[in-house]
Amino acid sequence: MSLKRILLINILLVLTVGQAWGLASDADQPINIDSDSATYDEKQQVSTYVGHVHATQGSIKVEGDKLVVYLKDGNVSKMVTTGQPSHFRQIPAEGKEEMVGEGLVNEYYPDQNLLIFMHKASVRQGDAKQSSEYIQYDTKNSLLKAGEPNSNSTRVHSVIKPKSKDGSKAK
Repeated sequence: MSLKRILLINILLVLTVGQAWGLASDADQPINIDSDSATYDEKQQVSTYVGHVHATQGSIKVEGDKLVVYLKDGNVSKMVTTGQPSHFRQIPAEGKEEMVGEGLVNEYYPDQNLLIFMHKASVRQGDAKQSSEYIQYDTKNSLLKAGEPNSNSTRVHSVIKPKSKDGSKAK
């Protein structure tokens, strides 16, 4: 793949993922993707990044073994990161603690403001942590749903540390 094609892919990503995750200012930041290799299938509108993938946009950081970006009419419709595990980090709002999620497969749907962590998934923010085989996170409303009702997936495990009487976190 030519350097010109790779630059075109990165420019396209910067222009189309502006509605993405995290702080309001994150959407105005460029997306930077580093990987060992990159391919773009213009006909299918799919770009694939493989090998030590690191992607950032403002406060958002994504790491994995592979990142596949699906475009529809020039806009990002879906992003899938895989790894052992793949990681996602974001600061959801000013003054909020960083949200960290991981799973063997992570999907992001920008039009729906939806992150899905699958297979050995966990999400933590501050002292709170949820683990399950399947976790959905609504980035716009900071709404987390873990587990799949009516499925055979493993149970959800949550940890919430209480505050002490003086208002600080218990140790």
